[in-house]
Amino acid sequence: MATEALTPGSGARSGRNDAAWLLTIWIVLSIIGCLLVALVWGPHMPPGRASVQAASQATDITVLGTIATPVVIGVLLYFGWALAFWRQQPGDETDAAPLHGNVKVQTTWIAGTSAIVLALAVYGTVELINPAGAGAGQGPQPVFRNGMPPAASATSWAPGTNNILQVQVIGQQWAWTFRYPQFGGFETTQLVIPVNQPVQFNVTSLDVIHSFWAYTLGVKADANPGVNNVAYTTATVTGDFQVRCDELCGIWHGSMYDTGQVMSVSGFLAWTKTTAATMAGVTKMLPPYALTYDPTTLNLGKVNAALGLTGAGGGYYNPADPEQP
Repeated sequence: MATEALTPGSGARSGRNDAAWLLTIWIVLSIIGCLLVALVWGPHMPPGRASVQAASQATDITVLGTIATPVVIGVLLYFGWALAFWRQQPGDETDAAPLHGNVKVQTTWIAGTSAIVLALAVYGTVELINPAGAGAGQGPQPVFRNGMPPAASATSWAPGTNNILQVQVIGQQWAWTFRYPQFGGFETTQLVIPVNQPVQFNVTSLDVIHSFWAYTLGVKADANPGVNNVAYTTATVTGDFQVRCDELCGIWHGSMYDTGQVMSVSGFLAWTKTTAATMAGVTKMLPPYALTYDPTTLNLGKVNAALGLTGAGGGYYNPADPEQP
């Protein structure tokens, strides 16, 4: 027994108060870790802060990361402490002391985890309703908190204004085209929006399911044939942003990407005027603007050729691709 008492191992045997040490180290590391996540890593959290919606999502990720930091530190600290101080010593074949439960630990654990879950539920509900709805993607029927349209509902999930730029996003194998109904209904392969202007994307498809993903704008909406899925954004900085298809849609899904641009309002208006004039011939071949289109009634061959989307049968097969269907 004397030999066992002198054997390094548990805190009780070595005279060390493991609980006090663990708690102290955990508190110190958690404070440092939370500050690093919130103040250093937080400003760089995805998807960035190029739009109101993206900034809201980045804030949510920062909050969740900050809350998760003490949990991760606690698990790793406990694991490391067990490896360093509680592992079985050479020649020690005795069993550990039996556990009979601890009411204080159990009560603290239940109370703590319940408080965290309930707080996150409240925070998540508030963030879901106030800034942008479900991640800036509204679906075919945008939700308004008081059942009123945007002009009458400043607190709706949609922008509370009638001054919204409408941009139709049309997915097709394998390219995006964009139509501007407020500027004569021209269609182009360029996506340009003005800064500090609420934009409503009306997203649809001419063939299979695609997914419109403007990552740095905090926008993602499925492009389904025969369906108009609505998404909102308000860009806050000028510059380029990337558009991807985020739904496997066929052989050239990986090359279905584009680069959009956020311009000043004056630059955007100048661009729409020039593009409307340039695309006037193509606009004449387009059907009247609608939220969805029947591809069997469209002359896609001529339209896509005029847009520069040339390929077999009028469909979009990039000539640079190594294989052609």
